[in-house]
Amino acid sequence: MSADLPLEEPPRRLSEPTGPRDPDVYHRTYRRWDVYFAIVFAATFLFVLGGSGPGPGLRAVAAAVFAATAPWYVLVGRPVLLAEAEDHPRSVVYLVGLFLLFVVPSALVGETRIAIFALTPQCFMLLRMRRALFAVTVINIVPVVVWALVERPDSGDLFFNSLFAAVSWAFSLLIGSWIIMVLQQSTERARLIAELDASREEVARLSAAHGALAERERLTREIHDTLAQGFTSLLMLVQAVESELDHDVPLARRHLGLMARTARENLAEARALVAGAGPADLDGSSLPDALRRLAARHGEQTGAPAGVEVSGAVRPLPAAVEVVALRGCQEALANARRHAGPGAVVTIALGYGEDALRLRVRDTGRGFDPSAPREGYGLAGLRARAGEVGGTAQVAAAPGEGTTVALELPVRPPAPAVHPSRPTVRTRSAR
Repeated sequence: MSADLPLEEPPRRLSEPTGPRDPDVYHRTYRRWDVYFAIVFAATFLFVLGGSGPGPGLRAVAAAVFAATAPWYVLVGRPVLLAEAEDHPRSVVYLVGLFLLFVVPSALVGETRIAIFALTPQCFMLLRMRRALFAVTVINIVPVVVWALVERPDSGDLFFNSLFAAVSWAFSLLIGSWIIMVLQQSTERARLIAELDASREEVARLSAAHGALAERERLTREIHDTLAQGFTSLLMLVQAVESELDHDVPLARRHLGLMARTARENLAEARALVAGAGPADLDGSSLPDALRRLAARHGEQTGAPAGVEVSGAVRPLPAAVEVVALRGCQEALANARRHAGPGAVVTIALGYGEDALRLRVRDTGRGFDPSAPREGYGLAGLRARAGEVGGTAQVAAAPGEGTTVALELPVRPPAPAVHPSRPTVRTRSAR
């Protein structure tokens, strides 16, 4: 039996706190052991007083000696048991004292050996396996040997007492192995609970960190697609005004007015960003109208035409899809202003399909080599935006052949409108 259990084990600390759970669970469940020990000690005391052994005087002495086990347990044993310190010197002192208070009356009154059922669990609770087995063997054998030396019984009584000692020893090993198994399972359960609590805390921490990172990326994209592009437009207009003040004051004044309007629009975008609202261009407006305003501003800032073509049945779409389409168009127009060169014509095509919204922004400017390494956040942010709604973003370009930015964003088909008195008719609302 002992081969299945480790002979040398680390200390079992069942009362250590396990995260947010109650750290005193073991102490509260130990009260059941208190009740068990009290019942066994009380029954043994009564059997000693009413036993059939020596005279009443010796039985009274045996009972008085055994009665001392109660205060010994309360004052010394119970604190040691609750401390759960295996092989601690105090544990050894307590068990030795308990054994002496047990072996003396057991040599006088055989019924005292009933207390073995209370002593055995304490040995396994306070000692490691090897020492616990030795202590249990001593507790079961020594009282019989002392009793045989004192009483000089006949062979029949000696046989039956020895048989009782063997049975109680086997039972002690059985109950001891069960106690060890329960303690080990409790220790493992406490360890798993502690690991689970630690894992939950780590998951919560990582979730918070991931949320903060996602929010940071969102703000980065919003700032890049709104405020940064607005400031870039302001800088371009400032440069234009500086070159026009000397020879074309009316045009410079027009550009100054455009600067003021761009600054107001940037301020509106900043307020919407702080408030967590949607883009200012979509506030109370449809997506095609917002794209037309973007195209008009682009034409005013660059002097090159920008047209908008809308196909399919125009209808309200999920806000996330419209925001991605709007930001994608803003990014494509901003790149055209910075890189396409003067006079580049921009065409914006918006297509409403049954299952997807398609946006294509093409310019006839310088173009670029897509395989060449490029710096900047715009195109990467555009792909990230499209991916968040399950869509795709593609950029096609070639040196001298312009650039095309294409978005395909999935949308759910419009739900049919049901009239109670007419057949089902599929309708679409135009905005």
